[in-house]
Amino acid sequence: MDGQATGGCCADALGGFLRFFGDIPDPRGCNTIHSLCDILVLAFCAVMCGAQGWVDVEMFGKSKLTWFKTFLQLPAGIPSHDTFGRVFAVLNPDAFERCFTAWLWS
Repeated sequence: MDGQATGGCCADALGGFLRFFGDIPDPRGCNTIHSLCDILVLAFCAVMCGAQGWVDVEMFGKSKLTWFKTFLQLPAGIPSHDTFGRVFAVLNPDAFERCFTAWLWS
């Protein structure tokens, strides 16, 4: 691999994550400014660090922006809390559950 993987994530940092979530269907149209991979990684990191809602996820991402930019693309910066909410509201719950369960069991 050349260091990049689908969704604009750095394969070295996220290869294991992408092995489970890289093929989750992105229900959004082609007119998106944040990659699904970036959104998923930001949300997982924030929740693991205690975020309890989308506002917390956005604030966490902004507070760690320099670090996240070392392995995520983030061309438009950290998504807003509304963006996180919209994306997770339209993700296929069955596909997400399959990916998440496989990741947990790995």
